[in-house]
Amino acid sequence: MTTLAPPPAPTTEDGRHRAAPPAASSRLRRLFTGAPEDPRWARPALWAILVLATALYAWNLSSITGNTFYDAAVYSGTKSWKAFFFGALDSGSFITVDKPPFALWVMGLSARVFGYGTWQLMLPMVAVGTGSVALLYRMVKRDFGAVAGTIAALALTLTPITVAITRDTNPDPILVFLMLLGAAALMKAVRTGRLMPLVWSGVAIGFAFNTKMMQAYVVLPAFFLVYLWATQLSLGKRIRNLAVGTVALVVSSAWWMVVVDLIPASSRPYIGGSTDNTVWDLVIGYNGFGRIFGASSSVGSQGNGASFGGDAGLYRLFNSIMGGQISWLIPFALIALIGGLVLRGRAPRTDAKRAALMMWGGWFVLHYLTFALAEGTFHPYYVTAMAPGIAALAGIGAVMLYKAFQEGSAAKWSWVLPAAIAVSSVWAVVLLQRVSGSGTLYTVAEVVAGVAGAVSVIGLLLGRFTKRQRLTGLAALAAVVALLAGPAAYSASAATSSTNGTNPTAGPSTGGMGGGMGGGGGQRPSGSGGPGGSTSGSTNSSSSSSQSMGQPPSGSAPSGSGSSTGSSTSESESRTSGGGMGGESQVSSAMISYLKKNQDGATWLVAVATDQTASSIILESGQPVISMGGWSGSDNAMTLAKLKSLVKSGKLHYIVISDSGQGSSNSEISTWVKKNGTAVSAYSGLYRLDASDVS
Repeated sequence: MTTLAPPPAPTTEDGRHRAAPPAASSRLRRLFTGAPEDPRWARPALWAILVLATALYAWNLSSITGNTFYDAAVYSGTKSWKAFFFGALDSGSFITVDKPPFALWVMGLSARVFGYGTWQLMLPMVAVGTGSVALLYRMVKRDFGAVAGTIAALALTLTPITVAITRDTNPDPILVFLMLLGAAALMKAVRTGRLMPLVWSGVAIGFAFNTKMMQAYVVLPAFFLVYLWATQLSLGKRIRNLAVGTVALVVSSAWWMVVVDLIPASSRPYIGGSTDNTVWDLVIGYNGFGRIFGASSSVGSQGNGASFGGDAGLYRLFNSIMGGQISWLIPFALIALIGGLVLRGRAPRTDAKRAALMMWGGWFVLHYLTFALAEGTFHPYYVTAMAPGIAALAGIGAVMLYKAFQEGSAAKWSWVLPAAIAVSSVWAVVLLQRVSGSGTLYTVAEVVAGVAGAVSVIGLLLGRFTKRQRLTGLAALAAVVALLAGPAAYSASAATSSTNGTNPTAGPSTGGMGGGMGGGGGQRPSGSGGPGGSTSGSTNSSSSSSQSMGQPPSGSAPSGSGSSTGSSTSESESRTSGGGMGGESQVSSAMISYLKKNQDGATWLVAVATDQTASSIILESGQPVISMGGWSGSDNAMTLAKLKSLVKSGKLHYIVISDSGQGSSNSEISTWVKKNGTAVSAYSGLYRLDASDVS
């Protein structure tokens, strides 16, 4: 009689025997208590951090002012599936926003399911923001333990610019979450040698590309290097797998672009931000080389050179505008990266800890160089993408340097951790000194950072040389307090103050271009009823034309105290808008009421110069509005021939024109409208056009 052998016991990725799957009740319990091998405090600490993150991102939702540019596109997508797919600014699908639409799809689906309003648009942002914290914890904890994961998660939660941008409708929180998904899949592929995790990593970065285009690719050199170096496969198999993963990356990145560019221009919206009405030009130009090289680039000169974060250079992220947003832990992260690589210097090629250090270090360094040296359009909130790298290195470095400090036989390791804490604490005090007098919160943070930093350094040295482990542990806790006191103060400010929707930042005003040219985004409707008298917003300033964005007349938004890019306010009845193809005119609440009353079946309520003006009118009126010149007024979206066709077909009756023009085509349109249209005397710059006016 033949006896069947029992099946082999399942094993983990590193070859160890895997325990039998726990029962459902046990899995639920572990969700709150953690795995048996974890410290008892680890899972409750994680839940506390996740609650803190959610509170910071979602606190006082009614005060959150989103970016009207994206809010209007989301609203338009709830009215038209065509506008939804293309990411059009208006439901008539005349022009798209200057980004791919994945983030708009996420917010748009939430708005279609729950209705259009503040919390409906913010729900995905809060979810991905908190999700990023949880994912970072899991990734760091896997290789470096619960202490490292907890510190990394807390550091990311309290990164000021991350709090500010997650309380907004810009696409960056979704970008960061997708990049973290790609990193998690990559590290799984490195550990296991399996192909599919690498494919999923490429897919995640591809979706990130369709969120913010080439910014998603900043991490790719680090991803490729880590996989080639550390994976437990032969070199040939590593190269083969990378080729397959790259195909997945290209397909998931390019599919939307290819589909859109294959559709005839007459059957789709104009691609906002492009110079030739193609997504490809948007990729390599405005959202590609134009961001890096600015107006000096041979392609993508529309990227301009407007910096809201100070002059390009290695010091940029430490200047008065950017320092308080992201730089608190950069000194510690840099020392941790160098120290960690030295400590793992003799480890095998496939060492998981060194692979993780290489990945997070590459994430940090590549983002730092990109943002510091970029000469194109640069907003402070872009740097939220580097926050996971800094936070991960802070958690990893804290554990590795602490262990080396305690156990290292070489005398040099007795000084590395105290030196890293001292340098970072001094820098925190410098940052808080810059905003001294801005409020008690920052004064208290400065005192805490200074005192806790000194206590930590002294306590570590005394504990090391007197062999008192408890003193060393308390000193390490003091270090965490010292390094996170400043970020916590800025993050609390971002969570409790109304920030600028177009250029959100945390903390007190620090002046510079970040303060003077950020512009406000206006506030989307606070309820679920959508536009139509329920919005309030703030006057917004365009960096390229110095025009003011529209302010819905139902009220003025808060001035953004606590933000370094405070928005200006205007009278509740009248909104200053970039009206006539580069000039300014008044678009009032009464004018919008007049336009709706006399729309006469037209598809579009009115045509205006820029996206900023059009978006605020869309949100107030609930009607499609044409932006003739895109974000800055320089897009060639509207031509005279196209305008005549729209007027002759009855799809457009009204256009706002001012005395000045911008560009030959705009001047041509302005001249023709003034010659053939009928001025509406009650509203300066408004002209009526009918089919009979087209010769």
